[in-house]
Amino acid sequence: MKAVLQRVSEASVRVDGDIVGEIGSGLLVLVCAMQGDTEANADKLAAKVAKCRIFQDDAGKMNRSVQDIGGSVLVVSQFTLAADTVSGNRPGFSRAAAPADGERLYEYFADQLRALGLTVETGRFGGDMKVSLLNDGPVTIPMEF
Repeated sequence: MKAVLQRVSEASVRVDGDIVGEIGSGLLVLVCAMQGDTEANADKLAAKVAKCRIFQDDAGKMNRSVQDIGGSVLVVSQFTLAADTVSGNRPGFSRAAAPADGERLYEYFADQLRALGLTVETGRFGGDMKVSLLNDGPVTIPMEF
C-alpha cells in the first residue's frame, strides 16, 4: 500500500457539498491499495502511521506521534498514488488494486487505525471528494508497504 501523510492543524473532506469527514490536529492520510496488497500490508502501514514521530515535542523536535498527541486521522482513498509516469504524458493507473480490493483494504486500514486507539474519519471511496487541509509545517511524508 502507498500512503502520503500530511501533518495538519485541521482537515475535512466533502462529497456533494456535505462534510463526510473532518478532524482537528492530526494526520490527513491519502492511501492507495496496490495490486497484490493484502491485509498484512495494511497492518504494517497502520502501525507505522500511528507511531510515526512527526509532531513536535516540548523542545520543538519532531519526536511525537499522532497517538502521543491524542490527534485524529482523516483517511482518504486516492488511487492516483499508483500513477505510472515513466512513459508519455498521461499517467497510467494499472498498478492500483481493483476497485473491490481497494475499497476492502481502504476500510480495513481505517479499522486498523481505530483498533490502535486512534479517532479516525474517512472520505468516501470512489467519491468525487473535495479535500481541504491546513498543512502544519508543512510536513508531508510518503510511505509504502
